[in-house]
Amino acid sequence: MIELYLSKNNNHSSEAYGKYYPRVSYKETLDIHLMAKHMAEHNTPFSEGTIEGILRDFVKCTREQTLMGNTIKVDDLAIFKVSVIGNGCAKLYDKASDKTISASLGSLYNPKTHQNEMTGPAVASLKLLAQATGEYTREELNKVAKLGWTDAAAQQIAEAKAAELGGGSSTGSETAGSGNSQGGSDSQGGGSSTGSETAGGNPQNPGGGDDGLDQD
Repeated sequence: MIELYLSKNNNHSSEAYGKYYPRVSYKETLDIHLMAKHMAEHNTPFSEGTIEGILRDFVKCTREQTLMGNTIKVDDLAIFKVSVIGNGCAKLYDKASDKTISASLGSLYNPKTHQNEMTGPAVASLKLLAQATGEYTREELNKVAKLGWTDAAAQQIAEAKAAELGGGSSTGSETAGSGNSQGGSDSQGGGSSTGSETAGGNPQNPGGGDDGLDQD
């Protein structure tokens, strides 16, 4: 089951200010060694060491193939590929500097003039993309996922209900079970909780989700 905690948007400039959003409370991170151990316990004829070796070879080969411009499709998981972040050159050829746009990695910034060149390296950075496929698409996950609240979040909701029914104030219950949390980045699917209060999350492993904050 995926356990959720609550995050309140406290960004005054956001249209979602004051609203509560769910975030995933991640339990632990399984690396290749732990995954191999887990898989070896599933009545497989392969040993833990054999499985770990295969997984490590798969990671190495995935990196090799994606850097050659290929995409790797792991059925019912994800399609892996390398993408680029461009510099945004103003010209393909700049007569003043006698430079053409190049299929290379670098920066357009000129430290001598403190300005960007009109053209130069086309690529600022590379990044790995993972696109869900098969049973890991959003539609398929929505069919099978089981959701529930963390104990701290359930307590927060109960206290808010009691305060409303009793005519009291629920002030002080909004942050039960945690402090401020910095959200995850967009590759691994997590949203940002900057400027928000969280309840029931794990501060050592910030949860994934959307806090209704403005995102790039």
